[in-house]
Amino acid sequence: MPAARESLLDAAYTALARRPWPGVRMVDVAAVAGVSRQTLYNEFGSKEGLARALLRRETDGYLHGVERALAEQREPAERLAAVAAWTVGAARGNALVRAALTGCWSERLPAPSRAAGAPSSVPAQRRADAGVPSSAELLGMVRDRAVAALGGRGRGRDPELALACESAVRLALSYVVAPARDDDDPAELVRGAIGRWVAGR
Repeated sequence: MPAARESLLDAAYTALARRPWPGVRMVDVAAVAGVSRQTLYNEFGSKEGLARALLRRETDGYLHGVERALAEQREPAERLAAVAAWTVGAARGNALVRAALTGCWSERLPAPSRAAGAPSSVPAQRRADAGVPSSAELLGMVRDRAVAALGGRGRGRDPELALACESAVRLALSYVVAPARDDDDPAELVRGAIGRWVAGR
């Protein structure tokens, strides 16, 4: 039921924007999605399962955006600048992405967890039940994707390239944790700070 699952996740995300997660009711999520409460439980198992699936979807969405930025046919420094801009924008617009990137989970948000007990019969839920990566793991995933996209695959790991990629993400995260003035541009900072490291790649 991929369509029903996405509708339920959309409804849960909308509900979370209006009230803290403890106040989100399963019956309301099902009603907004236009499905029965039983369908919701069949898909996610519990409210905690719904939370894990929502967190996984938003984290995966962030990573897909990183991959899109890296796939652009531009100079390496420009691609890292695009990753920085995407990271800041995604975190500003999505409290779940911001929490996943920073590791700062407020009581308004569902807490990241891993499922205990028997695995779900729904394949997408089994992946969600494994939990979301920690902020350090997420940073490492972005760094590794950037290294691979900028030519680090197949030649052994280039420590300078890995450092440049990690630095770009950490600079972007500094804008997430301590927002800058409206006229400050995280992409420009990344270009200036790490452009020389990746020049000529």
